[in-house]
Amino acid sequence: MRQTWGEDRVYFYDDGGELEALPARWTDAGVPDAFRVVSAGRAHFRTEDLLALARLLGGLRERGSGD
Repeated sequence: MRQTWGEDRVYFYDDGGELEALPARWTDAGVPDAFRVVSAGRAHFRTEDLLALARLLGGLRERGSGD
């Protein structure tokens, strides 16, 4: 595992022998997300993700009301 593109990445060789990389957070090699550990599967969404969704929907609503 090493850090590139601002995050830890896991490198591996695919079936064709090509070197590939994935974000470590997509695997079990990365540090566990603290929210997931604490919520233990009881919450489907993180607060920060819901706030980002609300901002996105608010922006779309504003763009749509300008017609």
